[in-house]
Amino acid sequence: MYAIIATGGKQYKVAEGDVINVEKLGVEAGESVVFDQVLVVSGDDVKVGNPTVEGASVAATVVGDVKGKKIIVYKYKRKTGYHKKNGHRQAYTRVKIEKINA
Repeated sequence: MYAIIATGGKQYKVAEGDVINVEKLGVEAGESVVFDQVLVVSGDDVKVGNPTVEGASVAATVVGDVKGKKIIVYKYKRKTGYHKKNGHRQAYTRVKIEKINA
């Protein structure tokens, strides 16, 4: 059984037991969180929402906060001596999917 959920402006395909990184939620490690924007639920039959499936939810437990891979931002203009180097690491929340409620 799997579900497609929407959180943080992105969509994720999840199954029970999966560990995924989502946009930072601001929830402490060990707490539970419920995703109620479920777009598709697949089990014995497939339920597709319009836009979400009525009464469906996905329960998850927060594992902790992590940072993504470092992205280098480099700005450069020729002949003027202008260059600027900057880095960015996106903050994520790692969650473990516990149960899919269809």
